[in-house]
Amino acid sequence: MTTRTDPNIWPGLTYEDPLAARKWLAELGFEAGILVEGDGPGEVVHSEMLWPDGGRVMLYSARSDDPSFPWAPGVGSVYVVARDPDAVFARAEALGARLVRPMTEEDYGSRGFTIADPEGNVWSFGTYDG
Repeated sequence: MTTRTDPNIWPGLTYEDPLAARKWLAELGFEAGILVEGDGPGEVVHSEMLWPDGGRVMLYSARSDDPSFPWAPGVGSVYVVARDPDAVFARAEALGARLVRPMTEEDYGSRGFTIADPEGNVWSFGTYDG
């Protein structure tokens, strides 16, 4: 069993289809967390996806009807610490994820890569944990 730790900062990303994003992230290796659906079809008011190595990310529907919610879909960027980035990379390839940065050994000791999800949010996975 993996020991999970949670940061005190949880990134949140907006999606046109957050249910599809949840499915995509689950195939990448995230675990499904809470899901609060809205009144409309496919609407997500709040959801969480948990990373097995620790941490989580929130996903929700784009809301053009609410001026206090200005975040557009596909403009987010998240870094995820991964104990086994090669396994995540293999899952990303199997999903057909768009590669933004290939698997790289960094001068500062990290091994990782960057992909874009189907709506354009950018996800970096690497061993660097601060």
